[in-house]
Amino acid sequence: MATTDERRTGQGTSARSDDAPPDIRLERVTKAFGETVAVDDVTLDIAHGEFFSLLGPSGCGKTTTLSMIGGFEDPTAGRILLHGDDVTLVPPYRRNVNTVFQSYALFPHLSVFDNVAFGLRRKRMARSEIRTRVGAMLELVALTGLDSRKPSQLSGGQQQRIALARALVNEPRVLLLDEPLGALDLKLRKQMQLELKRIQEEVGVTFLYVTHDQEEAMVMSNRLAVMNGGHVEQVASPEDAYDRPATEFVAGFLGASNLLPGRLGRQNGGLVLVELERGGSVLAAADGAPEHASGVQVGVRPEKLRLAGMRGEVPPNTNVLDGRVTLVTYIGVSHQYAVELAGGGELTVYTQNAGGVALPQVGDAVRVLWEPEHTFIVGKELS
Repeated sequence: MATTDERRTGQGTSARSDDAPPDIRLERVTKAFGETVAVDDVTLDIAHGEFFSLLGPSGCGKTTTLSMIGGFEDPTAGRILLHGDDVTLVPPYRRNVNTVFQSYALFPHLSVFDNVAFGLRRKRMARSEIRTRVGAMLELVALTGLDSRKPSQLSGGQQQRIALARALVNEPRVLLLDEPLGALDLKLRKQMQLELKRIQEEVGVTFLYVTHDQEEAMVMSNRLAVMNGGHVEQVASPEDAYDRPATEFVAGFLGASNLLPGRLGRQNGGLVLVELERGGSVLAAADGAPEHASGVQVGVRPEKLRLAGMRGEVPPNTNVLDGRVTLVTYIGVSHQYAVELAGGGELTVYTQNAGGVALPQVGDAVRVLWEPEHTFIVGKELS
């Protein structure tokens, strides 16, 4: 497991452990537009063959970071290395990267075949080689047989596949993708997420993907960097970022979290104890506490919680808080409960709809139970 500092600075474990240089390395990269700092002192390594996502809200600096890697923006400070070579001041056409944009940027007057072949023809490649490579790429993106059609005759998802094929046919070392699925409807976007992951695994090219969609990043990525205000808050696998967020922002941005303010207590058999500010209950967490934090919050995801009656026996080494149900909401696969805690504060609880079980009702007194290993601790951010 990466340490807390590794999780904050983004120097956690990458996809390869050999001595080869990463496909992308950012060394203290900063980009300012006048007085506005869009990207602030970002250091990041992306290994060969990773599907890596830059994730964050609008204005966090993720697209600016992608633009600097592609050579469309020059950094104000820091260095950008591709495959070990310093390309900080190298123009885009001399970097072995291609970019896929949300707008597709297809040539409407050209056929599917000619769109995909465009870059190869500019390189003056032999016709037979162009036919072979374009045919293989259209097969990869499931567009075989559509090569004579114009982009306007295809669906949005098919047009996105053309853009992807056109970028990959030139065999770049790195493919940059700037919210490429943003123009698609929800059902098609979910289908394309799986297709993109399949294609990336098949070709083995490093994908750097920019998105504000948390689910999208978690479905496709080997690792992701959560950005906020120009900073990288955490670099981790989707599972680690979700289960062990490094900061309060990551905990709130990646899905729903229950956060309760408290004070760090003593260690107890490998567990970290936290005394809640409200009510004084003591909770245990299996994960390490953040360093240099002036205050902490103990967190748990809603689906990790379970509800029990007040008379039920509490298993040993289990976190427990008493409360009362104030809201019950049916959301299909689960019920969502709001529980007002006896000591103050509120928890959100998700329970799976398995059927055959009596469900708590509004006004019922309940106990909320969960395990220490499902508990995380983050620093308390200043408001």
